[in-house]
Amino acid sequence: MENQSHVTEFILLGLSQNPNIQKMTFVIFLVFYLATVGGNLFIVVTIICTPSLLGSPLYFFLAFLSLLDASFSSVIVPKVIRDCLYERKTISFQNCMGQIFAQHFLAGVEVIVLTSMAFDRYVAICKPLHYVTIMNRPLCLLLVGVAWAGGLLHSMIQIFFMLPLPFCGPNVIDHFMCDLYLLLELACTDTHILALVVVANSGLICMINFSLLLVSYGVILYSLKTHSSAARRKALSTCVSHITVVVLFFVPCIFEYTRPTITFSFDKMVAIFYSFLTPLLNPLIYTFRNTEMKNAVKKLWRKTVINVQK
Repeated sequence: MENQSHVTEFILLGLSQNPNIQKMTFVIFLVFYLATVGGNLFIVVTIICTPSLLGSPLYFFLAFLSLLDASFSSVIVPKVIRDCLYERKTISFQNCMGQIFAQHFLAGVEVIVLTSMAFDRYVAICKPLHYVTIMNRPLCLLLVGVAWAGGLLHSMIQIFFMLPLPFCGPNVIDHFMCDLYLLLELACTDTHILALVVVANSGLICMINFSLLLVSYGVILYSLKTHSSAARRKALSTCVSHITVVVLFFVPCIFEYTRPTITFSFDKMVAIFYSFLTPLLNPLIYTFRNTEMKNAVKKLWRKTVINVQK
């Protein structure tokens, strides 16, 4: 279907029109973004430079998750930071579509990676004798491949329905980024069916995966009754970290995509949470609650300091 849009760009209202607030948010968001990218890449480097971690499926997935968080944040945050310096904030139609595609592609990949990490913990705790056999490197690579393919399919479905929409009227978006419901409200056609597609493709997937993950961790935690206290503490440390990340990721997703096509005044705050805070908190959660990661970070830091002194 040919795109009959007359709109070549959208005007973003951003977080505030107050110049003083914009300057303050520029500094805060820049610090958050640098910390997010730096923290996640530091985890990746730590795992790559620690053979014992890189050989573990859990940390293999964690390195991949950290790359996804750094990439997801980079899709949205740099433009938000740049827009804080300008009174008029715009985004071209093509860049808007690209932003939506990248967001949903990376989010779709992350859903499958988080599910893979839950499966890894299930095998490690409930079938420890078969862990090495089941969670071998070919399976890990296959799961990563499935994650890429699933994210691509999810995002392609969204774009397939969004590109043909005609935008011939208002082009003002009361937000700091493009997203599905925001554009559906501006389209010059009836979008009720497309809204149901969004709920089915994004909201329902989030709810089903979130429910499955909660059930799987319920099974894992129940099985810990038969383990020693030391094994329980170690397993709980990893599981609690992963459950926290799952909740931080899925709750905003469920809120955003399992509702009618209406906007709320606090939508921007929810978007700030999953665009800025969640990718920043993930490396902190996994690092500070994981003894192996903390030891690896200390070793890497000491090695770096010694090399610098030389």
